[in-house]
Amino acid sequence: MIQLLLIAVSLALDAMAVSVSVGIANPRAALKQGLRMGLWFGAFQFGMPLLGFLLGRTLSVYVEAVAPFVAFALLAFVGGRMVLDSLQNKDCQLPEAAAGDLTARRLFALAVATSIDALAVGVSAAFMALPLFLSCAVIGMTAFLLSLLGVLVGKKLGCVFQRWAQVFGGCVLILIGLKFLAERLFF
Repeated sequence: MIQLLLIAVSLALDAMAVSVSVGIANPRAALKQGLRMGLWFGAFQFGMPLLGFLLGRTLSVYVEAVAPFVAFALLAFVGGRMVLDSLQNKDCQLPEAAAGDLTARRLFALAVATSIDALAVGVSAAFMALPLFLSCAVIGMTAFLLSLLGVLVGKKLGCVFQRWAQVFGGCVLILIGLKFLAERLFF
């Protein structure tokens, strides 16, 4: 269960970072935007691992021998991308879709952008034997809560928090991938 919570928090940190940015950009509408972003991000963070899990289950018969390497590679790639993206964004620029009003189209774009990594983790979860609906629910609820929290405190925490939250989340995903690989290869 601790592993599932770490995965959920790690996946939600990029959504939280976007939410912090929106909170900084529009502090007057923090609660309303926080709820909207939380619902969108939570729903996508619930659905993407579900889709990834189903894809992973379908493919698992064919790739069972390489499953530990696939799971590690996906988690390391997603985690590494999160770390690199946060370190390259030194000016803490808002994602383009977050710069204006949060229309349904912009929320959709942000939700997809912040949940693509959840799709990859869902594929990995198929090889890790995590409970499907519990995993998706925990990931979705965590994304909702951290997105709401991100918007509400964004105007106070600023850029530094946004960058280091992504670095932390990426490192946690890489470590979980290494743990999974080591368990399958050596134990």
